[in-house]
Amino acid sequence: MTLKGFKSFASPTTLRFEPGITCVVGPNGSGKSSLLAALTGYFAPTSGSLSVLGETFGRSDWRELRRRIGLVGPSVAAMIQPAEPALSVVAGGVDGLVNLWRRPKPATLALARRLLRLLKVGGLAARPWGHLSQGERQRVLIARALASDPALLILDESCAGLDPVARTEFLALVKRLPKLKPGLAIVFVTHHVEEIVPVFTHALLLRKGAKLAAGPVAEVLRRPQLAELFGRPVVLSKTRAGWSLRTP
Repeated sequence: MTLKGFKSFASPTTLRFEPGITCVVGPNGSGKSSLLAALTGYFAPTSGSLSVLGETFGRSDWRELRRRIGLVGPSVAAMIQPAEPALSVVAGGVDGLVNLWRRPKPATLALARRLLRLLKVGGLAARPWGHLSQGERQRVLIARALASDPALLILDESCAGLDPVARTEFLALVKRLPKLKPGLAIVFVTHHVEEIVPVFTHALLLRKGAKLAAGPVAEVLRRPQLAELFGRPVVLSKTRAGWSLRTP
């Protein structure tokens, strides 16, 4: 995926997402939401070009392209009615629908059940959305996103609201995603470097609507660049489990 000369950001820039899992890191107001809105076709660049999965904005039908993009984030979760069963939430992902008003086809329900089992929440199929924990909701939303067999999966602040145990379990699931669906490109948006686990391949740092750094994780996650990103001195450390960032 490539954005060239995207002047809705602070300065003309080129952003390129490589295959694998790319984490997008930046403080509030850095442009992460604008970037996701552009990728999903809800925010038009004022100049330059935007290409996603081989399609170019303005030349392709973005409504069709959205079927190839799975989105997990607060904007989707907020639309789901509390009474909607988890199975229906996932089944709606086949056609990008929420709060189904008619029973899906048997094949769609079978797919939804299979995805729930794959994500280890098969026992929640009949449970209403309003009775799910935050961690359970995130797994159900990923199952929903995978229901349309996407080529690109966007995880937007997916660890927000999770307690430490639920966050650890969710990140373990993220590690499994490349094996569950080989070839899937994943964009993981976060404020926290602690959520960047070793399976992540690339990183993009956004600051004030512009690319600060982009490339392989080991080249991008460096103390001077993160200090500039957050506007203050930081202490960065790396272990086998992942990264840690604190202020001195």
